[in-house]
Amino acid sequence: MDIFSLEFLYALGAIVLIDLVLAGDNALVIAMAARKLPPADQKKAILWGTVGAIVVRSVMTLAVVWLLKIPGLLLAGGALLVWISIKLLAPADSHGEGDSSHAASNFFGAMKTIVIADAVMGVDNVLGVAGAAQGNFLLVVLGLLISIPIVVWCSRLVLKVVDRFPQVMYVGAAVLAWTATQMMLAEPVIQSYIAPFLGWSWVLVVLIVSAVLVIGYLRNSSHQSSAKIKTISD
Repeated sequence: MDIFSLEFLYALGAIVLIDLVLAGDNALVIAMAARKLPPADQKKAILWGTVGAIVVRSVMTLAVVWLLKIPGLLLAGGALLVWISIKLLAPADSHGEGDSSHAASNFFGAMKTIVIADAVMGVDNVLGVAGAAQGNFLLVVLGLLISIPIVVWCSRLVLKVVDRFPQVMYVGAAVLAWTATQMMLAEPVIQSYIAPFLGWSWVLVVLIVSAVLVIGYLRNSSHQSSAKIKTISD
């Protein structure tokens, strides 16, 4: 495919559009993970987390045909994303800000969460990009590189909103839990078992999303109670 042909430009435009449509989910995960870091590390986490996620997604796009042959991939990915959505609701650790090793641990922990969550959520994106690229790796790389600055900008915007309105974290967790449930319901391995109940799939969505929010709320309430008791005792 000639890089100056209309076919190449059309495919590139399709790939960029696919990446931009899903930029919201990526920005949400990045902002939620970076919120626990000191302000000085937040920009670095957003930038390098985005780059790491893009690299992983590029590799996944090349291996998409092989990945789709793995039984239970969507089911396991969905379950992992549910765990990540609960983890991201955990309260930010306010102690140890002056400990450089503690800060470094938090930074790389945030990076790991960003890359894993984006890889899990990127299955649909990978399928779309692989189809639009028609096996052309240059198209994949160019499309993803163009999407990087937009994802970074969206992440910083979401982070500002989360800092000002912490309750938005629950909305983000609900979105991730919903995405996780849709992934699990799309798993081919269980399609024959759940086919008679697909009309009631919304019940499973409500249950999983509610469970994530309740668990996150209880953990945050417990953390706040412990912090108050510690403050009083001090």
